[in-house]
Amino acid sequence: MFSALGNLQPRQLAAQILNFALVLSTAFMLWKGLSVFTNSSSPIVVVLSGSMEPAFQRGDLLFLWNRGQETQVGEIVVYNVRGKDIPIVHRVIRRFGGGSAPLQLLTKGDNNAADDTELYARGQSYLDRSKDVIGSVVGYVPFVGYVTILLSEYPWLKTAMLGFMALTVVLQRE
Repeated sequence: MFSALGNLQPRQLAAQILNFALVLSTAFMLWKGLSVFTNSSSPIVVVLSGSMEPAFQRGDLLFLWNRGQETQVGEIVVYNVRGKDIPIVHRVIRRFGGGSAPLQLLTKGDNNAADDTELYARGQSYLDRSKDVIGSVVGYVPFVGYVTILLSEYPWLKTAMLGFMALTVVLQRE
């Protein structure tokens, strides 16, 4: 396989590397474009736990929308806890404020016994809709995100997959 890499002329090798860079930059631009369109820093997330069963299973891919700021009770939102970088998918069970007052939300996982106050940052009793919520769930695809879970649980798999993709692009003949 590496002998094929050595047989490439410098111009062909450069073209293949640029082709790989083009694929990566296109994916990045699509992600950023989707972020702007949905007004969400993370427009697509994967369910990482079973706290929202039976509504969502572990590995479901969720599509978010963050244009409407008037979140209602019963709506499923994705939020980040201040100081942590793991998105949490839970249902709004109470809302306070709104209109001229800042909208505050209390959330709970459908499969959890208690609300999320224990998950929030220290001293925080409610989520601030404008600061903490990434978006509201508007759609999902079952189990498609399980690949993401496997890649995060087995880091070597991510390296192997990226290496395989890079070799495929570089060794591809046109």
